[in-house]
Amino acid sequence: MNRYAKEFFHRGLLFGGFGPIIMGIVFAILERTLKDFSVSGTQILLAIVSTYLLAFVQAGASVFNQIEEWPLPKSLLFHFLSLYLAYSLCYLANSWIPFEPMVLVFFSLVFAVSYFVVWLTVFLICRAVSRKMTSKLR
Repeated sequence: MNRYAKEFFHRGLLFGGFGPIIMGIVFAILERTLKDFSVSGTQILLAIVSTYLLAFVQAGASVFNQIEEWPLPKSLLFHFLSLYLAYSLCYLANSWIPFEPMVLVFFSLVFAVSYFVVWLTVFLICRAVSRKMTSKLR
């Protein structure tokens, strides 16, 4: 098996469990803040599996940024697409967003803008830290 595929699964398995914990916290907050909030066993199971898969893919997809043979645009595209597919499919499966064209377009735009704002922020911070370390080494 490819070492990057192994690393993807290893990272996913290490951090996948955080998704259901976060889902449980969200459900607890909703229960305390919304009148008549109830969730069926099927909804809970689907939410647990979905949030586990989201956390799994989120953690595993970080490996795409470490494949040195890949140019930055390719790794960025694979990272973005894996997260976009995981989030959009899980949101639709759980009915967290309705399956309507305008909602999907809006979700896609918000996801893309959010993704690139976070990516650019991390990129700029890493570059600044790298420059600072380089200047200290000189």
